[in-house]
Amino acid sequence: MSAAFEPGTGASATVTDEIAVRITGGTKAYGAGGARVRALSEVSLAVPVGRWVAIMGPSGSGKSTLLHCLAGLERLDAGRVVLAGHDVTRADDKTLTRLRRSEIGFVFQNFNLVAALSAEANVALPLRLAGHRRDRAVVRRALAQVGLGDRARHRPAQLSGGQQQRVAIARAIVTAPQVLFADEPTGALDTASGRTVLDLMRAMADGRSGAPQTIVMVTHDPVAAAQADEVVFLRDGVLADRLPDPASCGAAGVARRLAALETGS
Repeated sequence: MSAAFEPGTGASATVTDEIAVRITGGTKAYGAGGARVRALSEVSLAVPVGRWVAIMGPSGSGKSTLLHCLAGLERLDAGRVVLAGHDVTRADDKTLTRLRRSEIGFVFQNFNLVAALSAEANVALPLRLAGHRRDRAVVRRALAQVGLGDRARHRPAQLSGGQQQRVAIARAIVTAPQVLFADEPTGALDTASGRTVLDLMRAMADGRSGAPQTIVMVTHDPVAAAQADEVVFLRDGVLADRLPDPASCGAAGVARRLAALETGS
């Protein structure tokens, strides 16, 4: 089942599958007065469990804002978000924190690693914050999954930007989250490392090591987007188009669709 949406309306999407994350009529603006900018305008999107959805669009289209609102990192001005069965629209910080520790993972574009901690300790951090015993085997397995099994004791300053990104991805998946949110997860990676990460995300969505996990990914890279189950396109804060089977047209087809959106053709 596709991620469902009705561009430009506040109508709730309708799907028959269990929904992992849903936004209905989502609106978000920044600034005030004449400087006020609307980042999202009446966005409605539903992502079924086990679905990998890529979000693309021109610069400033609202991609990261949408991702942050879906994950409960930013609050909507209007509309509603339901995440992993929880209405997070007006949830308090305590509820949101508990949800982030147990139900979701987030890969930040700027890594957000703790400089004083080793790669292993950074990956273990979500487990510690959730009150779980630090299981070194689980942590090492997450690092191995992103190709960094031999960098466990290195601190961020001893790692390249691409390696730091992979540590951030390992940290996001170590708790086996129901929903993984990723903001440009391959943006800092070389081709080989990017392929490793994309293969891992495909395996997560397919449930090869357990229950299927839902992935919502912002990317500018058509190669990355073509690996997803579906691509949705934003323009000026509105969900303007969708590509339900990007693998069928490949990266070149995704790139053409994005270019057409950017030029308005």
